[in-house]
Amino acid sequence: MGLRTDFLLTNLFKCVRTYSTFSTQKTSCGYKYNIVQPYPVSHQLTVGKEVEKPEYWESGIPSQGPKEIEIKTKELINTMKDTCQLAKTILSSVREFIKAGITTDDIDIFVHRHCIDHGAYPSPLNYHHFPKSVCTSVNNVVCHGIPDKRPLQEGEMLNVDVTVYRNGVHGDCSAMFFVGEVDPDAIKLSNATKEALEAGIAACKPGQPFSVIGKVIEQVAKEKGYAVVPAFIGHGIGSYFHGPPDVYHFDVSGTSRDEGFIMKPGMTFTIEPILSEGGTDVTILEDDWTAVTDDDSRTAQWEHTVLITKHGVEILT
Repeated sequence: MGLRTDFLLTNLFKCVRTYSTFSTQKTSCGYKYNIVQPYPVSHQLTVGKEVEKPEYWESGIPSQGPKEIEIKTKELINTMKDTCQLAKTILSSVREFIKAGITTDDIDIFVHRHCIDHGAYPSPLNYHHFPKSVCTSVNNVVCHGIPDKRPLQEGEMLNVDVTVYRNGVHGDCSAMFFVGEVDPDAIKLSNATKEALEAGIAACKPGQPFSVIGKVIEQVAKEKGYAVVPAFIGHGIGSYFHGPPDVYHFDVSGTSRDEGFIMKPGMTFTIEPILSEGGTDVTILEDDWTAVTDDDSRTAQWEHTVLITKHGVEILT
């Protein structure tokens, strides 16, 4: 679950889009896909007393994370590894569950129950008042899609973003899924985004500037004929859901956004690029969360939580 970049935040909220003028389908290279429209949302699920909860579970307001990039202890790293593996396991289990006819609300219930069964809190739930336990983003929804009662349809693509909180830390990851048979362009977009993520991770090691991540991700995106959606970034993670550093997925080298931070062993953060097959301008809907492409283009996102080690990088999810 990524952060919105501050330099685009104002513009995002200037234009709230309604769907009254939307067409229901769009064609990409001869392939038709559905333009997702808001559907009714069910009640918010609850978490019992037996599950450890983050500080925002009731108020919706998280505490401030560290002011500087945290160097984690060996003990905290081991805890992070355990929690991240749970996030990975839950995300992987979603694959067999997804099929035409189920709703993203069904996915939310599925993920929520798996979290509770493993003694974990679903981190998105009530984080800044997000109403659900997972983010589900279908077709033209860029990210932070709120699970609802709309049935998934054959040929759709969606991102499922799972974050869990257990033993005092968060683990965050997301992946793309297909509903039945999809068109070749959907597969190409997803594969290119995953390749961009893998390139960004491969660039990580002690002594590297964080700006190298966005540089290599943007390079892969351009080589594949796609563009990076700049409005959402990766982030530091630990006992806090979001903290420093800001991890840009496009080249910020030499710009005011390049903070000059250098990777060091013990740092943990997410890398979560979003690529678009069309434009990169996005709008936040009236629910204050759901981001959609202005031109209704489809997007794809893949995400891992990673750890900088003494000799390189380790994928925790």
